[in-house]
Amino acid sequence: MKKIYAFLLILASVLVLAACGDPTTESGAGEETEEAGTITYESENGPVEVPANPQRVISLASFAGNVMALDVPLVGVDSWAKDNPNFQEELADVEVVTDEDLEKIIELDPDLIIGLSDMKNVDKLSEIAPVVTYTYGQVDYLTQHVEIGKLLNKEEEAQAWVDDFNARAKEIGEQIKTEIGEDTTVSVIESFDKQLYVFGDNWGRGTEILYQAMGLGMTEKVQEMALSDGYYALSTEVLPEYAADYIVWSRSAEADNSFAETETFKNIPAVKEGRVIEVDSKAFYFNDPITLDFQLDTFEDGFLGE
Repeated sequence: MKKIYAFLLILASVLVLAACGDPTTESGAGEETEEAGTITYESENGPVEVPANPQRVISLASFAGNVMALDVPLVGVDSWAKDNPNFQEELADVEVVTDEDLEKIIELDPDLIIGLSDMKNVDKLSEIAPVVTYTYGQVDYLTQHVEIGKLLNKEEEAQAWVDDFNARAKEIGEQIKTEIGEDTTVSVIESFDKQLYVFGDNWGRGTEILYQAMGLGMTEKVQEMALSDGYYALSTEVLPEYAADYIVWSRSAEADNSFAETETFKNIPAVKEGRVIEVDSKAFYFNDPITLDFQLDTFEDGFLGE
């Protein structure tokens, strides 16, 4: 009887120890499973099993800044991100890849790939690592960051940044309106690939901050032609019809900026009166947290600086 009792006692102890070491038991189940394994992200294409703590992310779209803002390591990015002056230090050792560089992506051994819904080779990329894609503009720019926060298992950090940014942008926006007037309008223009563009309220270049966060106005012509698609191509001759009280010129040294030498441009009131804020287009393309913080500082200096 004593031997049976001792055996049962040892067996009970083994079961208790096993239960304590089993991550699927009730106590701490979620934390241990997430830390060591995966989570399920509800993407626009359905649930995707992704790493709970990704360490080798590839961004094939405009989301590199979102990933960096959440302190998640990148091993591959698109060329647009690599060329962004705000990203260069952090991306110094990160490879440039496209959705067609399958062999290179395999060598980088990613644990998560993020891209846009229209990118190529999604099926092949999914064989390398979990792939999550987003349709640009399907959600607003701040919700997009929170979504990426969910994907990277950092939703709280993403939401905290959004709340802080909203408060800062609103405060600076009110100061700008007080300085330049409630009804003052702003246009955002850019010369790209020998074509001149004007932008609506959701196509990067600071448009989200100016029109959405700060509530500054745009001209009727911009509303009519650029608000729906996000941008509108135009000629130098008609630019005065789209020019506002202030112009934000997203300028690249590599672009054809000859329009700025024309009398048509020089005679625009905002140009004649020095109300043009020139910005580096490569630093202004996106609407991720790093870029948005840079844009907000730029606008604060541009509208309120001495």
